[in-house]
Amino acid sequence: MRFAYLQLGSDAAAEDAVDATFDSIMNEWLRMLHMDRLDAYAWTVLKQRIVDRQHRRTPCPQPMDISAFEAALKEVHTDQYEVLTDTIRFYSAVSRLAERQRDAVLLRYGLQCSPGEAAAVMGVDEATVRSQLGQAHRRLARLLDASAES
Repeated sequence: MRFAYLQLGSDAAAEDAVDATFDSIMNEWLRMLHMDRLDAYAWTVLKQRIVDRQHRRTPCPQPMDISAFEAALKEVHTDQYEVLTDTIRFYSAVSRLAERQRDAVLLRYGLQCSPGEAAAVMGVDEATVRSQLGQAHRRLARLLDASAES
């Protein structure tokens, strides 16, 4: 639910996506029992239901954009504009990551999951999450460095 909310920005949309995920899993349960990684398949189903909900809704600010404004308001800093622009640059860079890297970053830093918890949610090994996070850090460093120069 927390991940769906982070992606969709509303309780109703998140609940709808999670309910649809459970419905899909229930309908495929007998087939899923023969799979090696049920958790990975369930993660894939959830991600698809989130995409389905994103395509259905009317255009509005993405949840990550809203959180940039919230972070700027909470931050005790002498230059609120600088905090806001840095936060927006960061979230813009995160949105440009590969999907798996973005998922790992959102779970690890957006939802404060440990790498092991993120791995369990995504249905992959912890080493995979650590690798995705390392790749994401390097890509973010390049993206943020490039955006700071421009």
